[in-house]
Amino acid sequence: MPATPSVPSTPAGTKPTRAGTNPDRAGTNPGRAGATANPAGAMPAPPDQGPDDPALLPPAQPPAYASAVLPASADRVWAYLRDFGNLAEWMPGVDTGLIEDGGPSDRVGCVRRIIGPGDTVFRERLTALDDQARTYRYEVLECPLPVRRCRATLRVVPVTVTGEAFVEWSADFSADAGDEEAMAKTLTVGIYATGLAALARRFS
Repeated sequence: MPATPSVPSTPAGTKPTRAGTNPDRAGTNPGRAGATANPAGAMPAPPDQGPDDPALLPPAQPPAYASAVLPASADRVWAYLRDFGNLAEWMPGVDTGLIEDGGPSDRVGCVRRIIGPGDTVFRERLTALDDQARTYRYEVLECPLPVRRCRATLRVVPVTVTGEAFVEWSADFSADAGDEEAMAKTLTVGIYATGLAALARRFS
């Protein structure tokens, strides 16, 4: 008779493994190669938000900025300032100011024409007016200063402790490197701070 092939013996007390399985991962659900499974119920770790995280930093102050507290309510001050065409009434150095097409001075898109010292001409377009936020924004179309893309904001908020008004006047602009510092000072001190000081005297 032909010889009977021998069968490898299995050590007593052990079970043979099924073909194609990995005895070291029995009962697990293998993931993709290189992937690390999260423990059951674990939440993903939040992103690191340290003190230098941009989301936690205050917004940068515009290059030209001035502010003042006026001795009147925010509503009263805003009711006066929302008139985009009355700059000559309160701004020192402005001889005349008018809305070019004679239309409403609170209409977004209107252009005010200002004549300053030495018959200098400034033309500015109202780009936004928000009565609820007590804010208007405008862009400078023409001026004798060496600035470009100058966009300014005037905002009035209440000082809740005293009932007074806090007024901010600011602008972003571009200029040649040699003019930037001088123009920031001119706008901040020569125009915005000077104007807000005159407003404070007007409401005193």
